[in-house]
Amino acid sequence: MTIKQLSPGSPKKFFRPRLWFEQIMALIILFNYVLVIFDLSYIPLRDFWLQGRVQLYIKIGTFEREIPKPPLRVIPSSLSQLITQYDIIKGIEPYRDTAQYLDRVEDLNEAVNQLISQQAFTDSNLIESQASQQNIDKILADLRRRSVRMVENNPFLVANKTGTLERIKNKMREHVLDDEDASAKDAFEKFWSADNFQENGWRNELNFFDEQIKPLIATNYFRPVGENGEPVNNFGLIDFPFFLLFLTEFLARSWFISRRHTGVSWFDAMLWRWYDIFLIIPLFRFLRIVPLTIRLDQAKLINLKAIKRQASQGFVAGIAQDITEVVILQVVNQVQGTIKDGTVRDILVKQNNTQYVDINDVNETSELVKLMANLIINKVIPEIRPEAEQFLRYNIDKALTQTPAYQGLENLPGIKVMQSQLTERLVSQLYQGVSGGLQGLLIEDPEFDQLLEKLVEKFSGSLGSELQAEHSIDQIESLLNDLLEEIKINYIQNLSQENIENVLEQTRALRQDTKLNYYE
Repeated sequence: MTIKQLSPGSPKKFFRPRLWFEQIMALIILFNYVLVIFDLSYIPLRDFWLQGRVQLYIKIGTFEREIPKPPLRVIPSSLSQLITQYDIIKGIEPYRDTAQYLDRVEDLNEAVNQLISQQAFTDSNLIESQASQQNIDKILADLRRRSVRMVENNPFLVANKTGTLERIKNKMREHVLDDEDASAKDAFEKFWSADNFQENGWRNELNFFDEQIKPLIATNYFRPVGENGEPVNNFGLIDFPFFLLFLTEFLARSWFISRRHTGVSWFDAMLWRWYDIFLIIPLFRFLRIVPLTIRLDQAKLINLKAIKRQASQGFVAGIAQDITEVVILQVVNQVQGTIKDGTVRDILVKQNNTQYVDINDVNETSELVKLMANLIINKVIPEIRPEAEQFLRYNIDKALTQTPAYQGLENLPGIKVMQSQLTERLVSQLYQGVSGGLQGLLIEDPEFDQLLEKLVEKFSGSLGSELQAEHSIDQIESLLNDLLEEIKINYIQNLSQENIENVLEQTRALRQDTKLNYYE
């Protein structure tokens, strides 16, 4: 398919209005992805959003520790209450049993406060104090019954928070009985008894419950299941406006691309922007990080050139060795296969049996040789004559000066002049002799051409006949196979990751030099 751009313009630069549009869309996608991540992490982090406190709970075997001991508040209560309004979107409702349990504790707090205020005026409020005491005993009995039912029925199972119930039981055992192996039911029954409160103080025990037990019970919730068998999740209502926006932009971009480039259908244009498809798929919303990253880079809000360069080089380094070995081994194996299946044998055998077809009664090889010889003798040799004579003169002078006879006569008058004249004469005669001999080769001589052609044909025929001998062909095939095996063992299989890294390093150096030369 050929793609031809109809409208001119550089693809690397955006007009300012288009860049603004890209940046606005990238920021909208970023905001949507923040909502997606918040929705996906809300249930796992609901305890944090609900209480606004941070505490690390470590349990390794029998070792159990909370760090820091009093939880560290990092979110104001007002902000926590605002964030937990998101429970409506996730379909979260208070769990009835645990909510009523905490309500009864609040009733107990009010009854105790009322009793304490009445005991300050014992004489005038004796009857009211007795009524308050009876109400407290009734609430304590109800809390003991509810505690036993909570331990037996595990209302935290629906929210997948059974571990929270275990922490509650451990805290209650350690506080009341000072024994983590004791019965959790006994611990609750003793805790919610009048004797325990009178012995340890109403306010101390209720403060312990409010600080250690109540926050854990408050994290429990009920989440109904929809008709699709999954827990209720209304995030689609929030995501739907974004879906409409992303779908409209995706269709508009696809239409624009298909109109701008010939040979590109609407479907091809959709594949052109394949990464935007993640924005309109309601499943696996976390994959929207792919279009988000690409769009932020396209909008020039982030720069991914270095990351893309390193990623591509790492990918190349990872597969270059394998690809190189596979390609070269495939070529070598194909050559070996050609030898084994008799292709080389067939070529040698058919060499003399196949009649050569001449289409123009011209020996092209001979004519090419003559053409190249004519070019060299008539054009090249005259051009290099000064350099050639200088080269010959140097070597003749050197040869003469190294002879013992010349060394003995060197100091006699006129010898050096005679040497110079002799050298010049030898150089001139030698060059003219060679040049004349070569010029003679260019003279048309039919008898010489015929003798040369017969010599070449005889040589080729004799060589082909000898190569066609059975032992010669077998030996050639065996040697070629052994040579290729040695190449595979000594060169191909010894490719290492270090060699690939060296090649990539050289590539990076060349690119850097190219950039520097460009800017200079």
